[in-house]
Amino acid sequence: MEKVYFLCALLFAQSLFSQSYKKSEPFAHTYSIVARDTVTGEMGVAVQSHWFSVGTTVAYAEAGVGVVATQSLVNPAYGPKGLALMKQGLSPQQTLDILTLNDAGQMYRQVAMLNTKGEVAAHTGSDCIDMAGDRQGKNFSVQANMMLKNTVWDAMATAFETTKGTLAERMLASMKAAENEKGDIRGKQSASILIVSGITTGNSWEDTLMDLRVDDHKNPLEELERLMKIHKAYDYMNKGDVAMEEGDSKEAEHLYLQAQNLFPENLEMKYWYAVNLLNNKQVDKALPILKSIFDKDKNWQVLIPRLIKSKLLLISEKDLEKVMKL
Repeated sequence: MEKVYFLCALLFAQSLFSQSYKKSEPFAHTYSIVARDTVTGEMGVAVQSHWFSVGTTVAYAEAGVGVVATQSLVNPAYGPKGLALMKQGLSPQQTLDILTLNDAGQMYRQVAMLNTKGEVAAHTGSDCIDMAGDRQGKNFSVQANMMLKNTVWDAMATAFETTKGTLAERMLASMKAAENEKGDIRGKQSASILIVSGITTGNSWEDTLMDLRVDDHKNPLEELERLMKIHKAYDYMNKGDVAMEEGDSKEAEHLYLQAQNLFPENLEMKYWYAVNLLNNKQVDKALPILKSIFDKDKNWQVLIPRLIKSKLLLISEKDLEKVMKL
């Protein structure tokens, strides 16, 4: 029965490749990591390259299914088709075996796949440009080609295995380790990180937890790290907004403060924190914060009455007058 199922999947893969893939292969030589967090079940793929907008070419993910990195002379079909086969129940190794068997250019491909169980598989084609290689571990695979040195993938693996923190933080550490080994022989240009839930809700806006790309930058990993920090801050902001909608102003205040601590120079984060203070009747605490914001940009003051109309700000006429006189 298993053999019959495998043959059916093989025929399915053949039809997918013949229908969708043409000879247009992006030249994305690079290093990447696919990984899973054993606590949260989150799955991610991160990549860096000396190539423009590498994330749009290499990284694929679907919540509740898995993640794929397809690189070197990229066959983009490995992304969506790999996810489709894993969604049918094939393991990453079965999926990769089928797809490479149906790819006349498999010797130029470098691909890694991971599913919700943490199972991984990787393929480094015999004609990938040196230095090229991959290494797998529990819940992750790292792979690289056209590197300056052959130490890159081992360094990436070690960094991921020894770093503490969130999945995103561990993946970033792995990428930094590649750069510490001099990375791509050509240099660096773009990077991305894509993280999805291990269990799907059916809502893509909830299932995609992080999707950040640096398309062209002299230090893409540094910029990606900055964006990840901002992303975390805005995650607190979004949760604070939800708390406000639910009428839990105390929780909203806590979340907005968490956001400010990560991104203290951002006026909007200070603004919503101050608005929440007003809702909590802490007017004296809110006024100096609002004054510092209005002094830099009066538009935030213009916005105050509009919040009242939308019932996002509940304030007395007396207190409103104090705010509008700042």
